[in-house]
Amino acid sequence: MKNIKDYNLDELKEEMISINEKPFRAEQIFKWIYVENVVDFSDMTNLSLELREKLKQNYTLNIYKIIKKQESLDGTKKYLFDILDGNAIETVLMQYKHGYSICVSSQVGCKMGCKFCASTGLACVRNLTAGEIAEQILAVERDTGIKISNVVFMGIGEPFDNFDNVLKSIKIINNQKGLNIGARHISVSTCGVVPKIYEIADMDLQCTLSISLHATTNEKRSAMMPINNKYNIEELMKACKYYIEKTNKRISFEYALAKDNNDNLEDARSLVKLLKGMLCHVNLIPINKIENGKYDTSTNENIIKFRDYLNDHGIVATIRRELGDDIDAACGQLRRKEGGNG
Repeated sequence: MKNIKDYNLDELKEEMISINEKPFRAEQIFKWIYVENVVDFSDMTNLSLELREKLKQNYTLNIYKIIKKQESLDGTKKYLFDILDGNAIETVLMQYKHGYSICVSSQVGCKMGCKFCASTGLACVRNLTAGEIAEQILAVERDTGIKISNVVFMGIGEPFDNFDNVLKSIKIINNQKGLNIGARHISVSTCGVVPKIYEIADMDLQCTLSISLHATTNEKRSAMMPINNKYNIEELMKACKYYIEKTNKRISFEYALAKDNNDNLEDARSLVKLLKGMLCHVNLIPINKIENGKYDTSTNENIIKFRDYLNDHGIVATIRRELGDDIDAACGQLRRKEGGNG
């Protein structure tokens, strides 16, 4: 059966016409799914019994099952979801002063092979559909009863390797008649799939773009991130400058600090030189040690020195508050530990 959450509102109207129903029914169904968050078509009480039966026979609501839920001392919650095909994904809920943020996965596994990321060990089984991405938000809201205000595409998978489904899910998440999460509250991260940076720039999408940079030389970045062998730093920076010029939007550069690797003042000087004059912000991340990983966390002293050097030389930099590291829910730690093919 077809996952009804894979349709954006316009597509759902076309789908209603295809089953001999009035297009306005789509808005009613959309509200039941994304505002009321129902788990059964029977609950859609303003639809006729005949239509509800028709929906049951032709579509699924694709309700995820929680395999495992962990809660950090800081309140961060990590979910391992059964996505109903023998696979599992992880999703993380984080609480900030400005509200609740959710970190969603975009693929089952990942092809990119970044050496500091726990998802490196996961073969890429398949892309998630738009509805499967949106269901992560709905599943967490059902479990907690809270309203999520921010979405970050930084879970398992490379969002730009699943470009069409990610963009479609953003359209669904952003729709004012559904979850109504503003585009400026949605952040999409990429390890540097250069052609898609140009593509998203031309779309003038209002979401925040985050670039996983992590090094300032091709030698060092290629050792950490194999994607750099395909799209080197020079190509990546050219695409980023095009994005800024085209959209007039700030890019957030993610920079994970690894001890004795990319965390000294020489690296900071190189980063200033690389980003000078760009409309950007640097998000410094104390790298998280992963099982069998070669990188260790930088010292607090080096992290603070690095941040201060950037700020003193005109590059706005902050140190990311690490949430959920005690339950392996922090940056780079997601890796389907149980269930499915994990």
